[in-house]
Amino acid sequence: MHVETHYINRSGWLRAAVLGANDGILSTTSLAIGVAAASVTREPILLAAVAGLVAGALSMAAGEYVSVSSQSDVETADLKREKAALETQPEEELEELTDIYIQRGLNKELAKQVAIELTAHNALEAHARDELGINEITQANPLIAAFASAISFIIGGLLPLLVAIFAPIKEMVFYQYGFSILFLAFSGVLAAKAGGSHTLKAVLRICIWGTFAMGMSALVGYLFGVQTA
Repeated sequence: MHVETHYINRSGWLRAAVLGANDGILSTTSLAIGVAAASVTREPILLAAVAGLVAGALSMAAGEYVSVSSQSDVETADLKREKAALETQPEEELEELTDIYIQRGLNKELAKQVAIELTAHNALEAHARDELGINEITQANPLIAAFASAISFIIGGLLPLLVAIFAPIKEMVFYQYGFSILFLAFSGVLAAKAGGSHTLKAVLRICIWGTFAMGMSALVGYLFGVQTA
């Protein structure tokens, strides 16, 4: 028996985890690079990295929770409206479901029969899935998304913090950039493997945008350092 492997059930937490880890690496590194380009001592770099790590993790968790909660509220409101419509105008809702199946390629008779049987089994579930696009796999979970985002941000942000602690001051910018690209590439590989997507594409995408962000941070730090020297 052939069994296919699918990854869509991971989409909710995987998106938050990948975003958190990448942002933890990139934002913390960018802060460290910006300060390192304008500083000749280690303390400001460490302070910027620690502050960025703590603030970023809390911000990511709060932002993810609010964002996903808003999505969950919309889904809940849509389900309530659909439930009310099923109670007040069941015939119209049955026709609506039939039309959906016709548009997907079924003939009218079969579409009608499918709509009738699915409505008899669980009308709200059928309309949620086929009309609204809501199901258990993709339905938003604010707490899981917020937790995954915060933890992954901390893990990602710890890496450039360690570089800030141990790397030589004079070459700090180059060490931060080099290790960050390695961390980002590794993160891209993990995300691609977990999601079953193309590895090289994921790695190139994150490394290119990461290079741009860190380059701009270094430029700002350098210009600030020149002006205040």
